[in-house]
Amino acid sequence: MAIIATGIDLAKNVFAVHGVNVGGAVLLRQPKVSRAKLGVLIAALPPTVIGMEACSGAHYWARLFQTHGHTVRLMAPKLVTPYRMTGKRGKNDAADAAAICEAMQRPNMRFVPVKTEEQQSRLMVHRARQGFVTERTACINRIRGLLSEFGIVLPLKAEVVRQEARNHLEDLPGYANLVIGDLLSEVAHLDERVKQYDKHIHAMAHDCTAAQQLMQLMGVGETTATAIVAMVGNASEFTCGRQFAAWIGLVPGQYSSGGKARLGRITKAGDPYLRSLLVMGARSVLNAAKCKTDSLSRWAVAVEARRGYWKTVVAIAAKNARMCWAVLSRGESFKLPA
Repeated sequence: MAIIATGIDLAKNVFAVHGVNVGGAVLLRQPKVSRAKLGVLIAALPPTVIGMEACSGAHYWARLFQTHGHTVRLMAPKLVTPYRMTGKRGKNDAADAAAICEAMQRPNMRFVPVKTEEQQSRLMVHRARQGFVTERTACINRIRGLLSEFGIVLPLKAEVVRQEARNHLEDLPGYANLVIGDLLSEVAHLDERVKQYDKHIHAMAHDCTAAQQLMQLMGVGETTATAIVAMVGNASEFTCGRQFAAWIGLVPGQYSSGGKARLGRITKAGDPYLRSLLVMGARSVLNAAKCKTDSLSRWAVAVEARRGYWKTVVAIAAKNARMCWAVLSRGESFKLPA
């Protein structure tokens, strides 16, 4: 009997492979496969279903295996964990590969869509830009902390820190002047890098039809639109808008029992970068809603009156996430609500 399911535990240099037939019998068990030999091993197998955890390098291997006629399924590592320890003790690469092989065969398992090279390259722009923003924030906070040692206490606003640090630069003694000057130069350099990547995102938004459709929604700008397209593509892996919102972590966590529904705070599952973009867009929508009369603005103002500011922001972000799914899944047939 042929192998119908193969689980692969990914790593940097040494991989584990576990394959079973339709009856569950193990036909392939190789706990140590070098990186150079993995592609050769999988290419020699007849077309089968291959499961892997969605981690670093998973999308590259998925695209490679697909060229050999295999069907690839990527899963979140947390969904594989329950199958790893069932009835066993300890953890090793071979056990991980067996757990992946078992998890991918479950009928209700949720899978991660395989990203194309174009999607990953566009997502790299967002990751790099966010890294520069984080470094800039850290550098500005370092300036604030160091100046506080000289009795110069600055507010949190970045532009005020830049201006006040320059104003006090000549008053600082010795090496303090040198250090703050270097840090200000580093902040200016990071400002330029962020501006360059903003231009890249602007170019990506205007050469992508799906991103332009997403930008028709209130609270969805160039950065959010291009990030969604790079992460989820056409959203075909999601059956509905609520599932997409849940994947981002914008739905309440459930603690229901005994027939009584109990909803807690949002789960904050999924990618925090994408969730933060939707939340920031929702804040802009709510701030402008008081001056508008469209249906979304009226709804936002009514929700704020009942539930407060932050719950309304999350509700708008979740609604935008659902509409983003509708835009990606329906394409040209999507019509904005009146």
